[in-house]
Amino acid sequence: MSHLLIIDALNLIRRIHAVQAGQSLTPEQALIATRATLINTTRKLLAQAAPTHAIAVFDAEVRGWRKVRFPAYKEGRTPMPTELRAGLETLQDAFWELSIDSLLSQTDEADDLIATLARKVAHHGQAVTIISTDKGFCQLLCPEIRIRDYFNKRWLDLPFVQSQFGVTSAQLVDYWALTGVSGSGIKGVPGIGPKSAAALLQAHGSLEAILSSESDDKAVKRVHAHADEARLACELVRLRDDIELGFNLRDLRLPLPGGKSE
Repeated sequence: MSHLLIIDALNLIRRIHAVQAGQSLTPEQALIATRATLINTTRKLLAQAAPTHAIAVFDAEVRGWRKVRFPAYKEGRTPMPTELRAGLETLQDAFWELSIDSLLSQTDEADDLIATLARKVAHHGQAVTIISTDKGFCQLLCPEIRIRDYFNKRWLDLPFVQSQFGVTSAQLVDYWALTGVSGSGIKGVPGIGPKSAAALLQAHGSLEAILSSESDDKAVKRVHAHADEARLACELVRLRDDIELGFNLRDLRLPLPGGKSE
């Protein structure tokens, strides 16, 4: 069976670079150290996951569809350090040295590209491991797709979702539509926090069921009063999985041991 390793590239790189930049190095030295650490880390990931295929997915600095729908999307995010942005090409080459291709779209966010790749491969019964600290990928969880938080050395799996959010992975999009996602500037429903959102979804099952409810519960009425905001948040939080990629899984196959390839 095929096993695709998907690396959320900038999620990995920015965290490595932040550590190196805090070591009293010059910007040039920090970039060199980031590249060396990236290669070592990726080698460890390959050894641990033992994938048959791999790809590193990068975010492009584009005005994506979420920004068009909601101009405040990710407005407060800390910009990428200038020296890191300038060195991205050499970091992409680092992946290439390990026979891992890079994917960077001029129109789509990495999250949607990863979701499309993962679900396309999972649909054919093949295994996928996503390397990222981004909990947003937990909405993709299924028997074929798993998520590894490399830095905290944990699996973002179904028990994690239940303990962290109090809902199922299938309810996460509706959960975030209710609570909002502060890191992306997505507001959700005013006055609905994590506990209220979990309780509402445990009682009703979904956002649309809450909106269809005739309950006199104050939290339900609050969601009704902000239905448009909740539905917009739901749209923004849900990962797209219908992007035309232009390549097949076989294009991502890693060399076999001994340097051979199929």
